[in-house]
Amino acid sequence: MSDILIVTTEQIAGTRVSRVIGPVYGTSVRSRTITGNFMGGLRAVFGGSQGGYTRMVGRTRDEALTELRKHAASLGANAVLAMRFDSGEFDAGRRQAMNEVTAYGTAVILENI
Repeated sequence: MSDILIVTTEQIAGTRVSRVIGPVYGTSVRSRTITGNFMGGLRAVFGGSQGGYTRMVGRTRDEALTELRKHAASLGANAVLAMRFDSGEFDAGRRQAMNEVTAYGTAVILENI
């Protein structure tokens, strides 16, 4: 699975696409603890860096990429081209915000030329 190449470009120099498998994606949803949300709210009032939220978004993005790799590998791909991220946030109630990130692209089989 770790040998799946993921790039944001539509082609890779020195290779050719021998087969397009199709769209693949990986999604991750995370939230902070109630204490983390409270502390983040205090920081928002007084201004300053939101390190906890930054770390949460980074972990969510990394998990989405891991899920994308798994999906591509399950279809027999060796690469994902034109990878993009989409993200959003939604309220899960009780002042609990959730962060969602989806990584998506086109699964292919590449050959060296």
